[in-house]
Amino acid sequence: MKRLGLASLVAGALALGAGLAAAQTAPAKKITLTGGSVGGAWSAIGNAIGETIRRESPGAAFGYEPGREAANIQLVSTGKVELGIAHAQLVKRAQAGEEPFKAPVTNLRAIALIDPQAAVQILVREDAGIDSFESVLAAKKPVRVVLNQRGTLMAVTGEEVFKAYGISAKDIEAWGGRIHHVDYNAGLEMMKNGQADIIINMLGFPSGQINSATREMKVKMLGISPEATAKLGALLGTAPITVPAGTYAFQPAAVSTITGSVVLFASAEMKNEDAALIADGLIKHFDYLRQAHAMMARLEPVNLTQTAPLALHPGAEAAYRKGGLLK
Repeated sequence: MKRLGLASLVAGALALGAGLAAAQTAPAKKITLTGGSVGGAWSAIGNAIGETIRRESPGAAFGYEPGREAANIQLVSTGKVELGIAHAQLVKRAQAGEEPFKAPVTNLRAIALIDPQAAVQILVREDAGIDSFESVLAAKKPVRVVLNQRGTLMAVTGEEVFKAYGISAKDIEAWGGRIHHVDYNAGLEMMKNGQADIIINMLGFPSGQINSATREMKVKMLGISPEATAKLGALLGTAPITVPAGTYAFQPAAVSTITGSVVLFASAEMKNEDAALIADGLIKHFDYLRQAHAMMARLEPVNLTQTAPLALHPGAEAAYRKGGLLK
């Protein structure tokens, strides 16, 4: 019996030692976030979010990957990456299985709101002779249009803006025009080079990208009518917003448009403690985030919780309640 007891103690000690060694050599928690194209706003804010994760969990291995919205949603849903950035309105379309999705995607939950004012901004070259969408329709004008990459809410919204005025992509092509789907920086270059007449995107205002591009290019901003705004709101879940007069040097009058919201999201399968750690990092390092990019500068900490129509992850919700941001 004594020998057996000693053997058990030795075996236990060996097992404990092996366990400690395994724990010490275990790989660090890996968190990958997929956002937007390199050099864009989502890339900058995605890396800033990564820094808050590192500060809260120094052993975590964080990586940022350029992506596209629809692909981000699929990657997070299938567990291939842990975090994604997308418009809440596109996640809503995913939940319903609407284009560009082939089937409903129902296992996504929000970690935080990161941009409440992703406003549709429609720029037209001053020399294009375009004053309104109605004038394009009346003249069957062969417009050259730049939209964001396919699989983004920005591209979907751009197409739907034209449809709200009775203009389809087939109409534009039949009139001799064309629609290009490229990233925003490439689209602005096309505008500057005279290769496009209209560019539509969703982004915060004032936009540094727009300010930079329009130093060398004369443009005007088109608004969206109340009737079209109502159609788009019912279809996409967008809301009306006004870009104030003088937001840009080329824009002397206020412009009525629509807005969506951008969220950081995870899958419902993410552990509550992991979601809480990420949300806690956003709260504790909020001042850093506000300085990291203008997208976050418009937010107050309580805005992090306002992710509708996407529900909060239970772990993130618990962190916001603990932090006093939710009651």
